[in-house]
Amino acid sequence: MEKIDFPLVKTAKVFLPLKNYVADSRYRLAAGLFCLLAVNLLQLLIPVVLKRVVDDLSYRNAMPSVLLKYSMAILIISLLIAIFRYVWRVCILGFSRKVEELLRNRLFSHLQKLSMSFFNRTKTGDIMARSINDINAIRMAAGMGLVSLVDGLTIGIAAIGFMVYISPELTALSLIPAPFIIVVARVYTKRMSKGYDTVQKTFSDLTECVREAFAGIRVVKSFVREDWTFEKVKKEGANYANENIKLARTLAFFFPVMTIFTNIGLAIVLFFGGRLAILGDISTGDFVAFIGYLNLLTWPMMAMGWVTNLFQRGAASMRRINLILDEVPEITEKSFQGDQRIAKGTITFSNVSFIYPEKTTPALHHINLVINSGETVSIAGMVGSGKSTLLHLIPRLIDPSKGSISIDGNDTCSIPLSRLRENIGFITQEPVLFSDTIKNNIVFGRVDISEEKINAALRCARIFDDIMGLESGMDTILGEKGVTLSGGQKQRLTIARAMVLDPPILIIDDALSMIDTRTEEEILNEIINMRRGKTTVIVSHRLSTISRSDVVVVMKDGAVIETGHYKRLLADDSEFSRLYKKQIMSQDIE
Repeated sequence: MEKIDFPLVKTAKVFLPLKNYVADSRYRLAAGLFCLLAVNLLQLLIPVVLKRVVDDLSYRNAMPSVLLKYSMAILIISLLIAIFRYVWRVCILGFSRKVEELLRNRLFSHLQKLSMSFFNRTKTGDIMARSINDINAIRMAAGMGLVSLVDGLTIGIAAIGFMVYISPELTALSLIPAPFIIVVARVYTKRMSKGYDTVQKTFSDLTECVREAFAGIRVVKSFVREDWTFEKVKKEGANYANENIKLARTLAFFFPVMTIFTNIGLAIVLFFGGRLAILGDISTGDFVAFIGYLNLLTWPMMAMGWVTNLFQRGAASMRRINLILDEVPEITEKSFQGDQRIAKGTITFSNVSFIYPEKTTPALHHINLVINSGETVSIAGMVGSGKSTLLHLIPRLIDPSKGSISIDGNDTCSIPLSRLRENIGFITQEPVLFSDTIKNNIVFGRVDISEEKINAALRCARIFDDIMGLESGMDTILGEKGVTLSGGQKQRLTIARAMVLDPPILIIDDALSMIDTRTEEEILNEIINMRRGKTTVIVSHRLSTISRSDVVVVMKDGAVIETGHYKRLLADDSEFSRLYKKQIMSQDIE
């Protein structure tokens, strides 16, 4: 028999990843819920006091001392309500803020562990929307949503109990609209759930569109495409607004319908309850108290819509967060055995093949290559020959589809990822800098790097004088992505970042392309001198760079086709010599 999930149960299951946060804050949450229940109980006492006041007034028993007693009772109840309400707001809303903080930290920590393939297929704007907008919706569900749910249930059940005590028949009549409210709530719960999912997705698209527009603002201005970019953002904004309007229409119908059914109950009580009071079946005080409890019951009826709103929005956001938390990293750490130190830096590729997801043609196939310790190796080849892919395999940014890679005889999969990567300096094609000081961009959060090492790395990258010429020197704040620096300065700064570590293995992935030939020669000479006895792997299209290598590895169509010294390969009728001649011809034309 197929298991049926009721909407409330189905929604609750979505929030299961938060159970550990609830357990950790159980005492705070218990104190908050206790105070919330105390507030509800005290609110239920007010109609009792009013009943006695009205009855005493009706029977002319209300002496000044009696009225003072009732007035003091109301004041004391109000004071206690204020105190308990303050405590529950601190505890429960504080709990929701803690959930927000811990969930955001968990999400960010998990994102850092995910493989590059995830970021290749996921928009940055989508990640930003989930990290901010979705988590805020979850906070609201965990805070005010929980309060409204508990508030509604306890006041609703207790109010009905008091109403039954006063008059079971009148209670039954006043609850006639209840089944209609339940049906309407169930129908519109499904619509709201779908609506919130769509709204959150369109918000992600809008965020990504705006992010791209400002990240590429210089290109937009250079090509005079402001109007075109504006239309793109306008279109996404209109789409987001339209989806919100659709959702607003659903909500606009939902809340008035709830109000109508609630007021129908009040109308029934006024008519039939008034008659019971006239006939003497209930006292005037009972009639007033009954209306008071019915008014208290109005909030749970309305709270059903409010709770539904908060929990459906939160559930939609939690589903989006769970999609990321359920992602499994492709690069995983395996069992560690033996000595995994990287001392020499000998890299061995054994029958390595790699194919990108959703591709049919291998990016690399049957790579057998040894890079000996202390060698400077250049990898040459046409664009798309697999050079960068080969380099990404070394620090395990990706794992081979077949074959294995070892460093100093240890399979890279047997080396802890943190140890593997901290022993490899990687200078990427695109210089990545952060909106921080120059110094912080170099040390990258490390506190054990001396000023002497920083200065030596800057001199090696031939950027020391440029930085010292700035007004604030190394304390100069760089703009987003280092926008205040030229392309060549950015590349030199990323070289300094890697050189300050002096790792056993250094990978330079075409990271000198924006630097003039003369400065490039000086930097390479300095790197080679500083790294004698250590392994350096360079990808470059410049023959002036390749010529400084001990060994040249030539790649074509994902395979290693030639290896050898620069001069020997030039002398042969080789692929490398043909690449060399093409570059010489292009330089002559220029």
